[in-house]
Amino acid sequence: MPKQIVTSSDAPTTGFTDKGMLSPLAQAIRAGNLLFVSGQGPLDPKTREVVSADIREQTRQTLANLTNILSVSGLTMANVVNMRVVLRNTEDFPAFNETFRVFLAGEKVTRTCIGGTPHRKGVNVEIDCIASFD
Repeated sequence: MPKQIVTSSDAPTTGFTDKGMLSPLAQAIRAGNLLFVSGQGPLDPKTREVVSADIREQTRQTLANLTNILSVSGLTMANVVNMRVVLRNTEDFPAFNETFRVFLAGEKVTRTCIGGTPHRKGVNVEIDCIASFD
């Protein structure tokens, strides 16, 4: 099966381009039985602006964006097998992790979480994921 581009109007397409330009990235790509979702941040899907400076609100919006992209393919967080997280401020980890735990509501995934600098000012968390159709 050739790769398939997946797009949701309920999530922003992010990238290094300014918001007035089209992104060179896909929100997600299906390859075989896997869906690879590009890194999402705490952006409002309509305005592509950061929703808040609060790490809890940023985490919820980022996970909501991922969920909306998964949904277009008929998937949920139950299909996610791996997530990668970048936190601008590692001191935010406890608040991030608690919000993450509540959002996943008992669902289990594998995850890597590192400190780093997301590309856009004001973005304090970025998360990508891999989900399985099996």
